[in-house]
Amino acid sequence: MKIGVRAHDYGRREIAQMAEVLEREGYQSVQLALPKAFSSIQSYEYIAEKELYEIAEEFGKRGIEIAVLGCYMDLGNPDVSVREAAVRTFRRCLGFSKSIGARLTGSETAYSHLTKLEKQRWFPFMMDSLKRLTEEAERLNTWMGIEPVAWHPLDSADTAAEVIRDLKSDHVKIIFDPVNVLERPGEVLQEAYWRRCFKELGPYIETIHLKDFTVGENGKYCPKLLGEGVMDFGVLKEWMKGHPDIPVLREEMDPETAGRDIAFMKRLYR
Repeated sequence: MKIGVRAHDYGRREIAQMAEVLEREGYQSVQLALPKAFSSIQSYEYIAEKELYEIAEEFGKRGIEIAVLGCYMDLGNPDVSVREAAVRTFRRCLGFSKSIGARLTGSETAYSHLTKLEKQRWFPFMMDSLKRLTEEAERLNTWMGIEPVAWHPLDSADTAAEVIRDLKSDHVKIIFDPVNVLERPGEVLQEAYWRRCFKELGPYIETIHLKDFTVGENGKYCPKLLGEGVMDFGVLKEWMKGHPDIPVLREEMDPETAGRDIAFMKRLYR
């Protein structure tokens, strides 16, 4: 297992400084959302070639794999101007990911917390975006990753597997965050649920996101240290042992308690 993290959980830093900090913390992989992670990059609209070169060089010499170039765009939005801007930005990032040697460029499929009817309405728009981006990934010979979220058009393991099969491309992979599809943990038998998820998505998973939580008043999401929330990691642990090259990226990392989460991640693999 390649233990990793979202870089911007450590704030915004200069490129070399960020790579140095993550190496010191003991990470082997990283997710980079470039404007969130690096103080010299203000947006995806323009990133200089020298910055892309520096990212590849600094992370490469420290042995930190860039598992995901994060470009989380509103790909299913019915507003054509919003959706076109999202597709345009993601296409640009597919090119950036090739330059920095990222394993894939990743996104969820929406921003909003959608109702069931809204998810159904947004789904065809999402598919239009994904089909165009798949063509671009194939043209560039790079890879894109899509992330299921219960309240987005790509809302479950079953839906994600169907979409992958419909896109018919080896250039489309899955970023799997179990918490994002565990909307009502009190109503799920987790062992059976996770076995179904991995049966459906296992062949397509390229990266795992890891976090834990509890449900507070009025259904409020409350982040927790790994192993201190409602997540049952048993099936995930079993799956990861059969896939040792998969990057496992901690989301919502608090640098003050990072040591405890990293230790938990190591115990998962052991």
